[in-house]
Amino acid sequence: MKRRPMRRLADLLPEVAGQLGLEDQLQHSRAIASWQRIVAEHVPAAAGASTLLAVEPPALLVSATGPFVAQELRLRASELLPAFARAPGGSRLLELRVVVRPLARSSEPAPTARDGRRRGAV
Repeated sequence: MKRRPMRRLADLLPEVAGQLGLEDQLQHSRAIASWQRIVAEHVPAAAGASTLLAVEPPALLVSATGPFVAQELRLRASELLPAFARAPGGSRLLELRVVVRPLARSSEPAPTARDGRRRGAV
C-alpha cells in the first residue's frame, strides 16, 4: 500500500471548507484573526478593544469598545488598511469605518425599581 505524502492541516483547510461550502466563513475567520494581529502590532493600546465586523468593499467595518479607541483607529487608518491588504484573509480597501460598541457588563444584574437602587447610583 502506497502512502500519500503528509500535508499540513492548514493546507487542507481551504479544500475541506470548499467541499463543505464554508469558504466565506473561513475567509471571514482569517480576516478577523488578521485584524486582531494588526491592531496588536500597530495600536497595542487598542488590542482586544476592536473587532472586525465586516469587509464591505471599499470599506472595512470594525467596532471599538469606546470613543478613544475608535478615534485612535481612525487616526491610524493609513497604517491599518495597507497592513490589512497584506495580511492573510485581508484585502485592499479604501476606508476604515469604526462604530463604538461598548462591552456589556454582565457581572452585576441591572438595577430594578424593586431593589431600591436608582439607575446610575453607585
